[in-house]
Amino acid sequence: MAYTDDAVKAKLSALNETQESIVTVAQWVMFHRRHADRTGTLWLQRLKDSGSNKRLNLVYLVNEVAQQSKARRKDDFLIAFSPIIAEATAIAYKGATNEVQQKLRRVVEVWKQRLIFEPTIQEAIETRIDELDKTRSSSKKPLLGGPLYANSSGPSAPLEIEPLVPLQIAVSKAAATTLSAVPTADSEYDKLTDPSKPTPTPPVHAARLSALLKNLANAEGAVSESIKARRGLIAGLESIIETNRNALASEEAQQETLTTRKNVIEAKKREVEDGIMRGLSAPSTPVVAHGSPISDPRTNGRVMSPNDNASVEPERPDVEELTPPPQESRTPAVSPITATPAAPPNTGQPTPSSHHAPIAPPTAGADLLSSLSMPPVRQYPGTPGSAGGGMAKKRKVDDDYPDFGSGEDAMADLDDDVAELLRAESGGAR
Repeated sequence: MAYTDDAVKAKLSALNETQESIVTVAQWVMFHRRHADRTGTLWLQRLKDSGSNKRLNLVYLVNEVAQQSKARRKDDFLIAFSPIIAEATAIAYKGATNEVQQKLRRVVEVWKQRLIFEPTIQEAIETRIDELDKTRSSSKKPLLGGPLYANSSGPSAPLEIEPLVPLQIAVSKAAATTLSAVPTADSEYDKLTDPSKPTPTPPVHAARLSALLKNLANAEGAVSESIKARRGLIAGLESIIETNRNALASEEAQQETLTTRKNVIEAKKREVEDGIMRGLSAPSTPVVAHGSPISDPRTNGRVMSPNDNASVEPERPDVEELTPPPQESRTPAVSPITATPAAPPNTGQPTPSSHHAPIAPPTAGADLLSSLSMPPVRQYPGTPGSAGGGMAKKRKVDDDYPDFGSGEDAMADLDDDVAELLRAESGGAR
């Protein structure tokens, strides 16, 4: 079968885990060792597109080819696989089951024991595997001894440093690739340019020069990626440094301000404490600055100075009197008998409003007669009398006894003897 890309892909696809299949494909690949570089590229692409178990078979194939080349002293495939073997092993190791990872570690250990690859290449392979183990162990959940409510899904690094994590990972990967590519290119360059070694035939010399160019290009690309990753990491670090530098300047200014304020407050506190110890207190009277005069109502608006406070007697406060009012002012006196208004002086001329004869002067029996002729007035104890009540009673008497006090002879209706007796007594009394 002629060598083509499709033929190589078909051989790699038909590969299985049996030793017979691996040996058969390895012999076919070694037969076309002139195309070792192209075979290595197609093998790596197939490894990336395969599953975990298929990747293990592809690593077994490279192991068979590398050991056969080492035994036959044919370095074509060793040179072709050296720049990519560390990356390929890491791809096969990452995400594999524990059983597959143990088998891959056994293959790497065989390469180390039999010195299949250069020491720098072997070291790069082991470094990539160790990094994957560390990453997997750090992402594992804590066992029963860990905190019960710990947030295992959260980032372990602070938030400010979290952007640097992917940058550091990129640097580590680029450094690992550089660590395997650069020494290989340097070694091949030294071998091909060593003047002490004889010059090979032109076809072989051309093939070696072509392989050296590829190794140099791979090493150059690895170094370029490493430089790019390190520049990104340095830019992130400088950003964090600048942020912390600005925060530091702000905090230093705040510290200076707080220190100044603390010193001022401490001085005021000492001043107040000294005043308390000396027995000083705030004055009870209003304090007038610079002795300016003030006005006081105790001096009838006269402007007074602070020195006049001691000579002016304070006003007496308004105190409610405690002496009760007299009994007469609280309870008005009530007369048991409504008093008869005094008669106007007799001028000998009748008043226009008078329709009766003038009232006769009172006689000795007039009081008795008045008391007999007037109805009794019932008075209730404790009921105060008033002018309104007296007038109402007078109107009632006038209505019931219209002839009482009208000026007519009060004895006209009496017997003659009784009237005469009363008149005699009245005259004797006068």
